[in-house]
Amino acid sequence: MAIDIYSGEHSRVSGKAIEAFETAVWNVLAHRPDAATAIEDALAAEPDFVAAHALRALCCVSLARAETIEAAHTHAATARAALRPGAATPGEHALVCAAEHAAAGRLLRAADRLDAHLTEQPRDLLALKLSHGLRFMSGDAAGMLRTTRQAVARWSPTAPGYGYVLGCHSFALGENGELAEAERVGLSAVEHEPLDAWGAHAVGHVYETSGRIEDGIAWLEQTRDMWSGCNNFAFHMAWHLALCHMARGRADVALELYDRHVRPRPTDDFRDVANAVSLLWRLRQEGVAVGDRWRELAELAQRRAGDCSLVFALLHHLLTAVAVGDRATAVAIIATIERGARSDERDQDRVARVIGVELAARFAGLLDEDARPTPYRMELEEVRRLGGSAAQRDVFLRTLALLAAENGSQHELERVLKARGRLRADRFEQIARTRTKQSARTLEVA
Repeated sequence: MAIDIYSGEHSRVSGKAIEAFETAVWNVLAHRPDAATAIEDALAAEPDFVAAHALRALCCVSLARAETIEAAHTHAATARAALRPGAATPGEHALVCAAEHAAAGRLLRAADRLDAHLTEQPRDLLALKLSHGLRFMSGDAAGMLRTTRQAVARWSPTAPGYGYVLGCHSFALGENGELAEAERVGLSAVEHEPLDAWGAHAVGHVYETSGRIEDGIAWLEQTRDMWSGCNNFAFHMAWHLALCHMARGRADVALELYDRHVRPRPTDDFRDVANAVSLLWRLRQEGVAVGDRWRELAELAQRRAGDCSLVFALLHHLLTAVAVGDRATAVAIIATIERGARSDERDQDRVARVIGVELAARFAGLLDEDARPTPYRMELEEVRRLGGSAAQRDVFLRTLALLAAENGSQHELERVLKARGRLRADRFEQIARTRTKQSARTLEVA
């Protein structure tokens, strides 16, 4: 048996393969761009490297597209075939089971399996990071915090990767509203691991969520050299910076960041698309012209309208369709979400049923000027099931609030603002209430 520097245990693996795998794990922890290459290097050195096959499967799941989910099934099956009966380590078993569950759309069961392993091997850093990511995609903030609390309690500050553990814990604290502790832990994370982009990101969340916008801008600029070397996570960090400038009314700066750092090139990664769509949508809500920036996103929305891998992604594509007035794509996206809601095979099917169908219908209603407002059937707290962070999901709450304001639905507006107010402090409530007054004056004139 071989043990890597992050406490992963492996059966029958050469030193060269372990070294490459450690590089892959570090790239995952630090959100660096060479994880896939390092995994390939590990497999070139050891074709039956169980953990490398499983990690490749879980990375494919995180991309959340139909073709990457199909690839995840293949890689998970290869990992299963590589397990050596009687010789495989508990960590290998956990990774393979997690890969199989995740590829089948059971992300929370995958995370549970990894967490069960962590109770026995609490310093398996890859298992912790993967569980954290799966719960993040599932909107399970409470589960993230439960896992990181247990990890921090059983970790040594001198162990390799300790700062990355703190980074995960900081983010989990922030998503559960424990902002002061999240800031303290996040700053400590970056002190321990200067390349911990996730920890830096968690601190940025604290500043933006609590309305400390100038602190947020200063922090993101201070850490910019570090996060600009990330993979596409750099686009997301730039998105946070753009949101901070928008909060100060600097739409011109936000647009410049969009062109140079948020969406510097077209990609089909749902995380990049979410950054782009939500920023343009916020600008649209505030009456800022964005030119033809919607065009390439609209083409993506058309192509992905039938891909039910992730409701979070589909709803962003729906906002794009609404922005450009593409009814056909909007209808296709709604049909895809409704199809998922009729099934019960994957976690996302429940997400579609509980929150996705109604949100999609309400957003698509923006294309119909004669649509009449109706009371919410959904519980707004269920929006968290869409996954991502509270900051990412805020675009949905903002849209619901402005819909209610423009329709004169005061009760629904108050519900949304109350739900949103529990998550963040900013100037949006003033924007929504101003929109309500404008709507009321329009109705009086009519």
